[in-house]
Amino acid sequence: HQRVRIYDMRKGGITVFLSLVFVLLLAFVSGIIQSSVVRTAGNLSRLETDRAVYSIFGEYQKQLLEQYQIFAVEGSYGTGTYEEENLVRRMHCYETGNTDHEVTEIQYLTDNNGQAFREQVLTYMEQKYGLSLIQEFTGLTSQWEEQEIQSEETREQQEDVMREIQQLGGLLEDSQEEGQQEENTENPFEFMEKIQNTGLISVVLPEEMTLSEKEIDPDMQVSYRGLTSGRGTFTARSNMNGIEEKLLFDEYVLKKFDNAALGDGDEIPDNRTLDYEVEYILSGKSSDKDNLESVLLKIFLIRIVLNYVYLMTDTGKQGEAQILALAISALLMIPEAVEVIKQLILAAWAAGESVVDIRSLLAGKRAALIKNAENWQTSLTSLFTLGSERDGESGSDAAGGLSYEDYLRAFLFIGNSDKVTMRTLDRVEENLKSEQELEFIRMDHCVTKIEMKNTALIYGNLTYQFPVRFGYE
Repeated sequence: HQRVRIYDMRKGGITVFLSLVFVLLLAFVSGIIQSSVVRTAGNLSRLETDRAVYSIFGEYQKQLLEQYQIFAVEGSYGTGTYEEENLVRRMHCYETGNTDHEVTEIQYLTDNNGQAFREQVLTYMEQKYGLSLIQEFTGLTSQWEEQEIQSEETREQQEDVMREIQQLGGLLEDSQEEGQQEENTENPFEFMEKIQNTGLISVVLPEEMTLSEKEIDPDMQVSYRGLTSGRGTFTARSNMNGIEEKLLFDEYVLKKFDNAALGDGDEIPDNRTLDYEVEYILSGKSSDKDNLESVLLKIFLIRIVLNYVYLMTDTGKQGEAQILALAISALLMIPEAVEVIKQLILAAWAAGESVVDIRSLLAGKRAALIKNAENWQTSLTSLFTLGSERDGESGSDAAGGLSYEDYLRAFLFIGNSDKVTMRTLDRVEENLKSEQELEFIRMDHCVTKIEMKNTALIYGNLTYQFPVRFGYE
């Protein structure tokens, strides 16, 4: 009897032990299941958020991509009213469940002087054309910079020359009034005075070219107005302003936008707000006329230097200038000024040749970079009628010379990269509005990268936070 009782007590002890083990095992399994549920719910929230952010960036602005090969989400979604909450609401349209989204970092096309825009342009140009497109120009960049320095020096010298020419021209006019000069056409400086008084365009336009009168409102341009700014520390491409990178971006500008040398406007879409777009990107003025004047003046000053250098090596042309200087000094009775007058005549002759060079460029022809007796175009007597109704100089096409686009390429390269980039965005936005009728579009509302803090309700009152980052590379 005693043995049976002992056996029963041991049996009861084993039952309690197994019950405790079972409870612990059940709690462990329940914990694992709950942990799995929490983890699975968190992963599902991540997947839903990833799917949503991929989806909203898949809704890139179609015309911006098709016309300019740039990816960006138009943040107002066609309404013209932009706020970051638009993106959050769009995330919820893709069923992100009980997840709240908060934008912590965001990048627009216009941030950091168009950094994202420039990055995408370079990627596109590298993939489509490669470095072979700009290989022939890489060795010319130092020459372009040197010519720019020379043109700035010439600008200052030209002002002094113009003052002397105006004084001399005034003396010639006085002599005409006194009856000492029979015809006003004997004044070789008249076209220079016209340039000074009415601008270079009044003299250099080819006969077949019609000057565009289009203008834009500068206050409405991306590069002028106040912009919506992004925030965050997104990785930027390195060395975006190296020689090759600058040349590639410049080629993009030349391929995507029109310039004055394309003709009288027949090839330029009528619904663009400017016809001389590359000139605008270089100069940033509100009218086609002012932009063209600014670019042509740069070419004019470069050409004067090169043409004057040649004249100083041509003894025959110096002899012609000497004879005319003697005649003018005798007419004005200032024989001691012969050498000064000769130099002014040579400067005017170099300027006259430059006028004809520019006419060739605007007509789609090429002008010789270095002049010689064979490719020199103007005679000394042609200066008497240059810029008048009897002007018959049109300019020839010099084989192996430079085109108008070559000069634009050089000016783009030596220009300020930030200004060039932002003015390019000006034209992108304006053209999408005028050509595609996208009146709502603003480049500073076009999103390229984003980071969000996401808070998901996954189990009871338990929440799960995680970041998500996405952008066009």
